[in-house]
Amino acid sequence: MAIGFTPKHIDNLPFNELLPEQFLVVALDAAKQMDWQVGYISDTGFIAYTNNGAFSWNAEVKIKIEDGHAELQSASTGNEMIDWGKNKKNINKFIAVFEEVKSTSKNEDLQLKYEELRSSLIAPEDDILQLPPPTKAEQIKGFLSIFKPVKGFFITPIIIDLNISIFVLMVITGVSIMEPDNESLIRWGANFRPITLEGQWWRLLTNCFLHIGILHLLMNMYALLNIAVLLEPILGRTRYLAAYLLTGIVASMTSLWWHDLTVSAGASGAIFGMYGVFLAMLTTDIIEKTTRKTLLSSITVFVAFNLIYGLKGGIDNAAHIGGLISGLVVGYAFIPSLKRPAENKFKYSSIGLLSLLILVSSFAVYQKLPNDIAKYEAKMKEFAAMEEVALEVYHLPNDSPKEKFLNTISEKGIVNWKKSIKLIDDIEKLDLPDEIRKKDKDLKKYCQLRLQCYELLYKAIDEDTDQYKNQLADYNAQIEAIINELGTK
Repeated sequence: MAIGFTPKHIDNLPFNELLPEQFLVVALDAAKQMDWQVGYISDTGFIAYTNNGAFSWNAEVKIKIEDGHAELQSASTGNEMIDWGKNKKNINKFIAVFEEVKSTSKNEDLQLKYEELRSSLIAPEDDILQLPPPTKAEQIKGFLSIFKPVKGFFITPIIIDLNISIFVLMVITGVSIMEPDNESLIRWGANFRPITLEGQWWRLLTNCFLHIGILHLLMNMYALLNIAVLLEPILGRTRYLAAYLLTGIVASMTSLWWHDLTVSAGASGAIFGMYGVFLAMLTTDIIEKTTRKTLLSSITVFVAFNLIYGLKGGIDNAAHIGGLISGLVVGYAFIPSLKRPAENKFKYSSIGLLSLLILVSSFAVYQKLPNDIAKYEAKMKEFAAMEEVALEVYHLPNDSPKEKFLNTISEKGIVNWKKSIKLIDDIEKLDLPDEIRKKDKDLKKYCQLRLQCYELLYKAIDEDTDQYKNQLADYNAQIEAIINELGTK
């Protein structure tokens, strides 16, 4: 089982009695029998792609002819970090088919096939299979290039750098590196419906650059990098940046529409948007056919897996779906201008019109979304103020005059408990989540018990009797039980 950013398996196969050119012919025949799509052939080997279907695992296979043997490498083309032994099985199956083809082939036939093949081979000076493996220094330099904007890969490094920088700043200021709490995320700009809809629309964008822990950040940046190296060179800087920001905003709006009390943060909505853009490209002739078929399968599997995985709790799948669908729309909208690369005016006008359409639509949805949670919170502050006044009777000195007790119970207690019950009746008219409705039901019962208790207490003090002592104790026990229950919600 291979594990890594690109899971792979490498093996060696000796020539034995075959000549290098004969080995090449047998290997190509074996690849064709396995229904691999061979995209690159030279005297030193070939590169092929498995063809297991749109919803199956696939791999890039390199057969590199060396001194006395061939190096066989199978590397996953999808975004998985674990291949569960599939690359090893792929190579072992190839070796078995190779031996079968070899056993039925004659040397003279192999030589004739090679002569027919020779004219289509890549010239030695252009043969990428002859390039030496990168040194450690080159590998480090190659890794650091992820963070350096260059031509053809300019916007992605900036996005990655920005996400990492913001996360580092969050950690420096005391935010947990593994599990930031909701309060910290909201303070830094996370998307939260009650706050976002109260005029803080900028959270629709800022939340796309926040992450809920370092693992969340690393996984998102890895997913972004995988799609960016394919997509940014095709779209160019302006289209790519517009696609990222626009799909991120739509993803945030979808999350806002779907969730009432979920604190949302992360680049995954925008990243799903980029996968949506690329899926749109893969259904057209913008990308070469052989490459298109292989990539379509791996990208589709990645997207489907993550959407299914997102059904579990704690993952904002609404943002993923919103990003993906908007990405498909953006991708198809960009195709006409991509087919006319020389017309900059057409490119910028299409970007402008698309941006206007998405932003105006998002604003319209933003304006129409009900923010009953914010109304609820305002009413709860009002309730807390009335409750505080109503409970003043318990803070009166024991030697206070009888009239003082009666007046406080009546004018501050009973009046405010009745107002509180009416306020909760108004709250019940709001569109609120079930968990809040259940809490409000208990809160109303609490107010009713308080009202009954106060009315009986007034009667006991007014009549100067303790005959209601047991009833008052029962009311207080029920009130305490509800307070404890509300405290656990």
